[in-house]
Amino acid sequence: MIQQDIQALTIAGHDSDGSAGMPADLHAFFVDGVYGHGILTAAVAGNSYDITAQEVMPKEFIAEQFHQLARDFQIKAAKTGMLANDDVINVVADHYDSQTFGPLVVDPVIITKHGAMLLAQSAYELFRERIIPLAKVITPNFYEAQKLAEMTINNRQDQLTAAQRLQKMGAKNVVVKGAHSDNAQDSVDDLVLLEDGSHFWTSKPFIKTSRLNGTGDAFSAIIAAELAKGQDVPSAVRRAKDAVYAAIANPLTVGHKFGPINHWAAQAELGKEAD
Repeated sequence: MIQQDIQALTIAGHDSDGSAGMPADLHAFFVDGVYGHGILTAAVAGNSYDITAQEVMPKEFIAEQFHQLARDFQIKAAKTGMLANDDVINVVADHYDSQTFGPLVVDPVIITKHGAMLLAQSAYELFRERIIPLAKVITPNFYEAQKLAEMTINNRQDQLTAAQRLQKMGAKNVVVKGAHSDNAQDSVDDLVLLEDGSHFWTSKPFIKTSRLNGTGDAFSAIIAAELAKGQDVPSAVRRAKDAVYAAIANPLTVGHKFGPINHWAAQAELGKEAD
């Protein structure tokens, strides 16, 4: 259901192929019926094969974006994506105010789904120190959860332990996503640890596909959109899980190698649940 007066914010980088980063977040806000604003942190040049160049926005420019949005709009929730370096992390932490921008969903874009590190060590330490404590919800992928919690995850109990460690670092609610393997597996099982200490699992069948770009972005963005609407965290996470599964299960033919998920399929799923 479209709620034209509900507004959400993404603080992220721009991917020129539209599959991830701010474009994916704005797609997700749109299909979940909220209006999306964006604070640009970086931009990359790339396509479905690879990324060839990156530019990080000056910290003064990022700060000015915060200032201009705060003086005009009624933003109800926000999310972070790629926070490229120490300066970006510091300026976001300095200027994010939950009274102005609402609850924050942190998508910790620090390690790829294949396990490659995206942040320098100094920026990683700053992220742990300054961004995680701001999180109403944090949504690490399998590798990010292992890195942030400083442990190996082998089973469901390990996922819960990792989530508890992240909660001790300041995140109120934690979603530790299950592994996405190239080997045969039946399902992807995500652990959701809530602020009150209770937890539950969300599971969907595993789909082997190269059309996965923007999965984490859309998942966290839909959680933010649902929080902006006033939904509670469990409902927001379940809605995001269902929508992203539909987006993966109905692939688009866009690009030649690693393609985007299908936000139109997510929109159909969200609309079905809203009826």
